[in-house]
Amino acid sequence: MAPIDETGQAARHPSAPGAPPPPGPSGPAAPSGARMPRWLPRAMVLALALIALFQLGSWAFHELTGLLINILIAFFLALAVEPAVSWMAARGVRRGLGTFLVFLGVLVVAAGFVTLLGSMLAGQIIKIVEDFPEYLDSVINWVNTHFRTELRRVDIQEGLLRSDWLRNYVQNSATGVLDVSAQVLGGLFQLLTIGLFSFYFAADGPRLRRAVCSVLPPARQAEVLRAWEIAVNKTGGYLYSRGLMALVSGLAHYVLLEILEVPYAPVLAVWVGLVSQFIPTIGTYLAGALPMLIAFTVDPWYALWVLIFVVIYQQFENYVLQPKLTARTVDIHPAVAFGSVVMGTALLGAVGALIAIPAVATLQAFLGAYVKRYDVTDDPRVHGHHRPGDRGSLVARARRLRDLRQGTTPSRSGDTGNTGSAEGAGDTGDTGDT
Repeated sequence: MAPIDETGQAARHPSAPGAPPPPGPSGPAAPSGARMPRWLPRAMVLALALIALFQLGSWAFHELTGLLINILIAFFLALAVEPAVSWMAARGVRRGLGTFLVFLGVLVVAAGFVTLLGSMLAGQIIKIVEDFPEYLDSVINWVNTHFRTELRRVDIQEGLLRSDWLRNYVQNSATGVLDVSAQVLGGLFQLLTIGLFSFYFAADGPRLRRAVCSVLPPARQAEVLRAWEIAVNKTGGYLYSRGLMALVSGLAHYVLLEILEVPYAPVLAVWVGLVSQFIPTIGTYLAGALPMLIAFTVDPWYALWVLIFVVIYQQFENYVLQPKLTARTVDIHPAVAFGSVVMGTALLGAVGALIAIPAVATLQAFLGAYVKRYDVTDDPRVHGHHRPGDRGSLVARARRLRDLRQGTTPSRSGDTGNTGSAEGAGDTGDTGDT
């Protein structure tokens, strides 16, 4: 028997040379004291913390989307009034006072326009309500004449007053008054927020630029200031050029409406000028709809004349007036402008449509300063023309390729004279060598 030591296990003796080693235990021995690595709890806590921060940031971003959009609008509005404020500051006026005067002028003009437009719409609504019985009588007489019915206006009015549809409509309108009031108050609060932020951005423009540049190295500071200057020039130029085109458009439509003796011609002219210039793509046709409607109440032929004038003036503005006014302010291709408006509308709605063109113009001008350009060679193909020998050489190559595919010898009758002489010289030289 093998000797046993004090621990109760058999003592191990060195085996004889050449003898097989003693058999080991039946299974792998479990490591004593196995436990979790030290880095695993910390990694799990860090991963959970990152997920929580991501969820919190996503929630905060979605909740603050409206505020961020308002700040973006305020920033572009501040860029638009920056040239006027800087002009007044250069002549000794404090920036705060200059910004206040600019915003006061804009507010007065907007309030006057809304007041005139509201009075015009109210007058037209009152006229429509007063003339509604006559319109209804004419419609009833036409129906009775053509369909041989015996309808009366009194019966129709009593039927409408006693109908369930009118009762339900009045109840829904009464319950929707609170919703409309809440939306109006929300819109006023949004306008106040945009106005305050834009006022601070314009009044404290130098301080804001200094604060942004203080966290950047000197090389980056120059690039940021250059981009800021380009944004101010493009946004201000866009706004002022649009304002000038709105003035020209309003004057042109005012002359037409006065000639046709359409009521409220000044207000309609202001409406056409502002809406056609500051609502991209569809603004012209939306602006011309209201003058056409008012002219239709005077004479249906007047509405047709207004439509023809709107279409002709739109072509004149697109091809003559707009290129000259925006050549140095917002010089972008019409296709790029249309694409930017579509993308801006898809991202931010109406706000994106308004700020898309100055934003793209700023980006284009900023990138153009860093893109190296070369002179284009005077090649006819640049202008869309073919060189004199291109068409013949292409036909000859197509014929040779067809002959090679068919397994026949290519004909040289279609080749040019230089090519044929070169090939003939080559064949002769090869024959001589042979």
